[in-house]
Amino acid sequence: MADNSGTYKVNGMTCGGCAKSVSTAIQSASPGSEVSVDLDAKTVFVSGANMDLVKQAVEDAGFEFAGQA
Repeated sequence: MADNSGTYKVNGMTCGGCAKSVSTAIQSASPGSEVSVDLDAKTVFVSGANMDLVKQAVEDAGFEFAGQA
């Protein structure tokens, strides 16, 4: 799977702790990836990780991955 970038919708993030959990999960699954969470928009921008990896990391952290934003 090729690395890429994208912005994804993540349901269930309600606070800074949630955003940190999502960011940490993605970075743990794909070391070296860049992650930026927009809590107000309930989105996460990821550079350096494919969508399948992001989806799995978000779900493993206990949140709902809702596809590309």
